[in-house]
Amino acid sequence: MVSQTARVRCVPATPCWVSLMARDLDEAQAFYGELLGWDFEPAPDRWGRYVHAVAGDEAVAGLGEASGDLALPISWTCYFGTESADQAADAVRERGGTLAVGPLLFDEGRVAFASDPMGAVFGIWEGPPGTARVLDVPGAPVWIELRTPDPFAAALFYGEVFRWDGRDPAHFEVRWEHERVVLLAEGRSVAALRAGVPEGGPPHWEVSFSVPDTDAAVKTAERLGGGVLGAAFDSPYGRVARLRDPEGGRFAVICPNR
Repeated sequence: MVSQTARVRCVPATPCWVSLMARDLDEAQAFYGELLGWDFEPAPDRWGRYVHAVAGDEAVAGLGEASGDLALPISWTCYFGTESADQAADAVRERGGTLAVGPLLFDEGRVAFASDPMGAVFGIWEGPPGTARVLDVPGAPVWIELRTPDPFAAALFYGEVFRWDGRDPAHFEVRWEHERVVLLAEGRSVAALRAGVPEGGPPHWEVSFSVPDTDAAVKTAERLGGGVLGAAFDSPYGRVARLRDPEGGRFAVICPNR
């Protein structure tokens, strides 16, 4: 029985939610449900069918069905928490980014969609506050990484939009490690900005979901109709494989280092 109490928690300054807009929501649930062990529960459907993916009784991601009138690319979106969606949206425009949608009321909070000056798309989420934590359960998003030509310029942009400076270092910190600008929440690495755009694509935030065995997950993704975007490799944060779902949505799986 899926928990009906799973909620999205807003953690200011850090990535706190990920979502996918699919053309066929049933197909997406079948693929990700088996690959990542997700259950699903209905969620607010203000803009069409939408479900929460649940792992370990926690809402870990959202999946929605894109309108047939929209020819949008299928992709995962990373949302940053903020105390004020209006202030974050203003900061996006002031610092050379593009505000595409919002802020709009959604469920218990407010949401906006934007892109940074390099073109990487991200979301802004103002909602019920929560504490930063990394879920140690398979299927949870445990690593979010921006692939961009200039991670330092990107860090300045996101730092000003989400007010990274001046926060309590006991709860939030930005540091340079493993050739990346790394965000730490409650002492754990949760996201990074690094140089390079894979496969010649545009700058983007890449979402990595936890799996117990990366190589086994690759075989499962292929069996379910997904694709593999290069060989699995060992990173400072765990063994990683970059994949795509049957509709082309790109993501990664990682067996985290313990």
